[in-house]
Amino acid sequence: VKDIMVICADGLTGMKEAIAAAFPQTEYQRCVVHQVRNTLKYVSYKDKKEFSTDLKSIYLAVTETQALENLDKVSEKWKEKYPNSMISWYQNWDVLTPIFKFSLEVRKVIYTTSAIESLNSTYKKLNRQRTVYPSDKALLKVLYLSTMEATK
Repeated sequence: VKDIMVICADGLTGMKEAIAAAFPQTEYQRCVVHQVRNTLKYVSYKDKKEFSTDLKSIYLAVTETQALENLDKVSEKWKEKYPNSMISWYQNWDVLTPIFKFSLEVRKVIYTTSAIESLNSTYKKLNRQRTVYPSDKALLKVLYLSTMEATK
């Protein structure tokens, strides 16, 4: 790998710094799905649906400015009931907002690591079913076909 344009990661400690050291031009995007999950683990079951909808107004905003305005609104709305719930959004804002530099089509691909995790899961399942391949070419064919199937 010579260059990475964008990396979406789950917030593992030191990841941003390691990427910056090896690839200083890389745009680091915190996985929004992980951020949402982290936020919702402090929210009671009866409020999760409404809270989730409010969070969507942040990460699905058209611009970063609108997203920040929505963040302030969501924080204000829930601060009495869940005073600490939105702190990490403000703390991680610099790594949650690179997504707004891209078109909506690109955002769908890079806002989460889930697609990559899902594809890796497919590969692992294949590997459990068959551990020996007659040749490297056979392995590449299986990986190619499973990738095509997974990305339909």
